[in-house]
Amino acid sequence: MDALVLEGAQRISLRPFSLPQTVGPRDVRIRIHTVGICGSDIHYYQHGRIGPFVVNEPMVLGHEAAGTVVQVGDEVQHLKPGDRVCMEPGVPDMDSRASREGLYNLDPKVRFWATPPVHGCLAPFVVHPAAFTYKLPDNVSFAEGAIVEPLSIGLQAAKKAAIKPGDVAVVLGAGTIGMMCVLAALAGGCSRVIVCDMVPEKLALIGGTPGVTAVNIREASVREVVRRATDDWGANIVFEASGSEKAFDGIVDLLCPGGCLVLVGMPQHPVPLDIVALQIKEARVESVFRYANIFPRAIQLIASGRIDVKPFISRSFAFADGIKAFEEAASGNPTDVKVQIVME
Repeated sequence: MDALVLEGAQRISLRPFSLPQTVGPRDVRIRIHTVGICGSDIHYYQHGRIGPFVVNEPMVLGHEAAGTVVQVGDEVQHLKPGDRVCMEPGVPDMDSRASREGLYNLDPKVRFWATPPVHGCLAPFVVHPAAFTYKLPDNVSFAEGAIVEPLSIGLQAAKKAAIKPGDVAVVLGAGTIGMMCVLAALAGGCSRVIVCDMVPEKLALIGGTPGVTAVNIREASVREVVRRATDDWGANIVFEASGSEKAFDGIVDLLCPGGCLVLVGMPQHPVPLDIVALQIKEARVESVFRYANIFPRAIQLIASGRIDVKPFISRSFAFADGIKAFEEAASGNPTDVKVQIVME
């Protein structure tokens, strides 16, 4: 069957490719419907690597997916052919200590779609463990199901922040993950979220969400906006979701005493962090690596209407135009948040 294959940096093709299709007793076979293009997909496409993960041989892309179950293994009880589903792309070793302690996202042996050498899901059919496959409610579309994965990162960040009702949060960065952090913070109980970026189009989109104050850092001081919004107390939570090294300049100044800094974005190089400033405020520092036990919550929040992800699904392309979809997603169009590929 055809698949969207990364051949190397700046080289992508749509061609026949063989992926495992044997359905084990606890697996399901899924006809893929919608796949979102993630920032990591783009990074692999542009550079052929992310840190130690190097594309040394052709790799099928894609890990944000939804589709329809077409076959189930003999021991699968909670799914049946015809069920609409989304899939958690990281599968750990269930016998590892990390998995036993509920930290399966930190298992060193986790196999994550489209992370070398593991193939992704941009193909008509995939086989996946049923335990990491989740049924979509009738009122959740395939497009929404395919955005559950990035939303889960935002929800993991909100969970690590230990939000209290009425908290004020700051989100640095209005990319896809930053926007998902905003939605998660509001769903978690924040009364106000101040989101900061330098791209007016993205700020205009997320700034239309009730409870959100959008700040263009080219035009205003984030510290001053936070000071005025909190009567000079500071924000209860700061989510760093940009991955920019510059974002750490004065980041602790945004926090109130006893506040929490949540590290979501991944800087390319080590960054300075003022430890004494953190100590003076007795601030907590939390970090996020993907998510664990979050997908069902994300699906429930979308189904209930508490979180609306539809405004952040920017454009969709047919599978036959998958190469163009990647070229467009990599072009940095300021109005794009999530570009998706529709297989059927």
